[in-house]
Amino acid sequence: MCLDTEEDRIPEHFLGDSHPVRAFNEAIIEVTHDLAVAYKLNLAFYEAQGDQGWLDLEATIAYIRSKGDLFIIADAKRGDIGNTARKYAEAFFDRLDVDAITISPYMGRDSVLPFLGRKGKWAIVLGVTSNPGAEDIQFLKVKANGERRLYEVVIEKMAAWGRPGELMFVVGATRPAVLAEVRAQAPDHFFLVPGVGAQGGDLSDVMNAGMTGHGGLLINSSRGILYAGQGEDAVPAARRAALEMRKEMSAAMQARGIIAV
Repeated sequence: MCLDTEEDRIPEHFLGDSHPVRAFNEAIIEVTHDLAVAYKLNLAFYEAQGDQGWLDLEATIAYIRSKGDLFIIADAKRGDIGNTARKYAEAFFDRLDVDAITISPYMGRDSVLPFLGRKGKWAIVLGVTSNPGAEDIQFLKVKANGERRLYEVVIEKMAAWGRPGELMFVVGATRPAVLAEVRAQAPDHFFLVPGVGAQGGDLSDVMNAGMTGHGGLLINSSRGILYAGQGEDAVPAARRAALEMRKEMSAAMQARGIIAV
């Protein structure tokens, strides 16, 4: 689930804390960590707060780590090359100790390889995103081994550069038919799937289109859990929403014989 926390959306009773974002994050983690497999933190929500935001980010990551073996994603969408890409990898993997970082592949091989080859660390490459504007660039027809859409070429190349154990793709929930096509193209790679809930993606459609025999999906929910309730009910409501989503996902997986619940 996402921790894209905005101070003006935090319940009032957290605002008296010296670190309200951190306090709210920790309260949400406390009631969801036994239901979640991963937390994704969008860097923009922390960087916008300057030094304090970075400290909140570090403290939140440390708190997640204290709760056990949970996967932590820095949703940073970095996309540079050479020494700059290497320094980004050091910042997120070595300094912040996250497990994965989202990256843009637009600059090609040089922008991806510095994030690979680290044991237990993942690069999450933007493949097909869930926003309407994805069609402006990602769906352009290109002549590469015949006429294909740009995202198809990107995914083919990235899958060749990064093994399934170190590279996954962002594939949005709002286009399940496209998700199914990408799954056929990259059958063994994990997908990080944003866009369920507020953006219009349907959880059942996503699982039908993208699930493999081992699961193969990290389905993301942000506002649907983080802001499921208001006031004093905000934190209990987040747990209820996370529990409901977990039940739906577990039932779908059980029906496919993937896990026993």
